[in-house]
Amino acid sequence: MTPSDPTTVPLPADLLAAEEQMLQACLAAIGSGDGRRWSASLRFENLRLLPVAIRLARGLIAKGQQVVLVWPDAGAAALARRDADDLKESIQDFNQLKRSSGAEPDERLLLAINPTPADYEDFEALCASHAGPVLMLNGRLEDAAVGIGSVARERRKGFVALWRQAYWLQPLEGGALLRCFPDDWRLYRQDPDGYRQLEVLPERPDPDTTAALLAGEDPDSLGQQLSGVDRFLDGLRN
Repeated sequence: MTPSDPTTVPLPADLLAAEEQMLQACLAAIGSGDGRRWSASLRFENLRLLPVAIRLARGLIAKGQQVVLVWPDAGAAALARRDADDLKESIQDFNQLKRSSGAEPDERLLLAINPTPADYEDFEALCASHAGPVLMLNGRLEDAAVGIGSVARERRKGFVALWRQAYWLQPLEGGALLRCFPDDWRLYRQDPDGYRQLEVLPERPDPDTTAALLAGEDPDSLGQQLSGVDRFLDGLRN
């Protein structure tokens, strides 16, 4: 597999560096005019998302964005107001935002924090009624329990298909995966002396492809294809 861009981009050294990289990627994505539904994700275990969301909102505001932060539930929104007094007038939960929607279109940037499959219908309705861009932080719109049935297929063809990844950083076993708009996806292998960029890919690699590349195997080999078929059949049976 040939990288689409051979330029080596180092991984961010720490969380704050990743957040700065994420901020710049989100600003570039929002300003590109290439769609109004963007997603940014820091896929770290045990990540405290509230301070990350607050810092991202402040960074966006400092760059001239008008931002409204929205949480799926009232409790999380209340905690955010407690921790960010300077932003409290711009923090709402899904129900508050729905009730406050007026006749005039809202062109602000909607920063939605961690919507889950349980929030799918409410979040879809909010996005449909919002005139401005939406940036979803660490959201997850697909439910593994739904599987690959008709509901999941309809969602992928509809609301889920609208979203593009502005930023993604995920540690992996033996590596890491990065997407920083407008760049392609970059896969890194963890070597004894640090992380080394391994591949540049135009699309997010699936788990089988990622595992094969990190293992130094050909992801298009027959074995990998059969492994993918096995995973598909397992999904049908579950």
